[in-house]
Amino acid sequence: MKIYTKSGDKGETSLVYGMRVPKYDPRVEAYGTCDEANSAIGLALSHVPQGEEWQELFSVCHIVQTKLFHIGAELATPAGKEVGWKIEESDVELLEKLIDKWDAELPTLKNFVLPGGCPAGAGFHFARTVARRAERKAIAVAEHLEVNPTVIRYLNRLSDFLFVAARYVNQKVGKTEPTLHQDDKK
Repeated sequence: MKIYTKSGDKGETSLVYGMRVPKYDPRVEAYGTCDEANSAIGLALSHVPQGEEWQELFSVCHIVQTKLFHIGAELATPAGKEVGWKIEESDVELLEKLIDKWDAELPTLKNFVLPGGCPAGAGFHFARTVARRAERKAIAVAEHLEVNPTVIRYLNRLSDFLFVAARYVNQKVGKTEPTLHQDDKK
């Protein structure tokens, strides 16, 4: 099987069930941004040290990356058609559980955290910003088409999760994140 199909050579792509749309269609923008977030998470993970103490992070991020594919499928499914994998409230709850668990191990924030730290931490910060953009794109789609509201909640919580993951990784490797200081607010 060839990797290229040539079916998009004229600026169109197919949604689930074969409906053709321009590649700039808001649905394509939304699920494409989810794909970017997925790739950014993979890049961040490539910088996480190997070892048993990181197994939970790898395992959860694998689930998150799979859920981002599911969200992409939901966003690419025309209204009224059956969705193969639907994001559910339990998916949001898993993120919340891990946010609470890891955040409890972190020092209380007293200043805004600037993206950075170790390469993995900086990568999770970058993935967070891409997840925020994916959320905005999904909301834009939802203004005109039906979107599972749990998708929006998941993307919102995902950016929170990635923020905590960045801080968590930085702390575990002993890297201090840069912060915005009081005198920098002027």
